[in-house]
Amino acid sequence: MMQASTIAEREAPSARQQAVLDVVLGLMVEDGEQLTMDAVARRASCSKETLYKWFGDRDGLLTATVRWQASRVHAGHDAAQILDGATLRERLQDFAVTWLEVITGPTSVALNRIAIAHAGSRKSNLGGIVLANGRFAIGERVKPVLEAGRAAGLLAFADSEATFRTFFGLVGRDIQIRLLLGETLDFDGAEIRRDAGRAVEQFLALYGQAKPDPNRHV
Repeated sequence: MMQASTIAEREAPSARQQAVLDVVLGLMVEDGEQLTMDAVARRASCSKETLYKWFGDRDGLLTATVRWQASRVHAGHDAAQILDGATLRERLQDFAVTWLEVITGPTSVALNRIAIAHAGSRKSNLGGIVLANGRFAIGERVKPVLEAGRAAGLLAFADSEATFRTFFGLVGRDIQIRLLLGETLDFDGAEIRRDAGRAVEQFLALYGQAKPDPNRHV
């Protein structure tokens, strides 16, 4: 088997590779259980050899696909800079809006349904791939923003993972599980922005400090 030192391990696929990953996502929405390298090659008008060269194997292709889908969630931008209150709120809002946009779309619903089914039946490692490259990877991108907010005296918390879980729960609420179980929820852009803004304000009410601590050493 080819060694998978592939695009799955890199951050930015090329435009052609992005098109292939979008094909994979489309096939998952149509009938994810039938996803094969042959099917992807046919739909993407490329050879299987190219797929193996780029992604290593089917798990590598799935990993790159999940990462590509997760990249639509904005998180971690400029986390190293010293944040002010407005910038922190903007970063949190941007994450909340883009995450809601992703999880309420048919692509993520289909992907997560397949991942859950495969995790239960042990048919493939897709469940672990989605967990590692979706929820866990996104958390690692958002936590530095929270920590930068704490360093600026804007947030007060002891554990960044526990704090991220709280924020994650405030943003997502029960939306994802309802969609996965087949409920039809129509979210337009305005409603997503309202829900995201509400979650950010609730989070800041729990963890926010009104002004920086004057005793904090920079």
